[in-house]
Amino acid sequence: MRKISLSIFAAAIFLTTSAFAADPAENPSKALSNQIQSMLVNNNFNIVDDLTADVRFTVNQEGEIVVLSINTESVELEGFVKGRLNYQKVDFSQIEEGKIYTVPVRISA
Repeated sequence: MRKISLSIFAAAIFLTTSAFAADPAENPSKALSNQIQSMLVNNNFNIVDDLTADVRFTVNQEGEIVVLSINTESVELEGFVKGRLNYQKVDFSQIEEGKIYTVPVRISA
């Protein structure tokens, strides 16, 4: 009986810790994601497979995206995303200045 109550207590601690560990503010709002999507919509990639990347960025005082890093295997995609997003103005009324955000990017074949 003691093992069961100890297991339940451990599971409760784990679930509580997991719930608070995921910071929902690290993901940009839907409005910002839509703005980023519109900046990346016109591309001329000749690809066979889908290209994916995780883009880490922040928004500065002037409301510009500052790309910090791009995690991808494609050099072309990295250059394209940096060129299209870096220092582009966005509406950041709901975005916290200086906070680091991550957004996934996928270019479909």
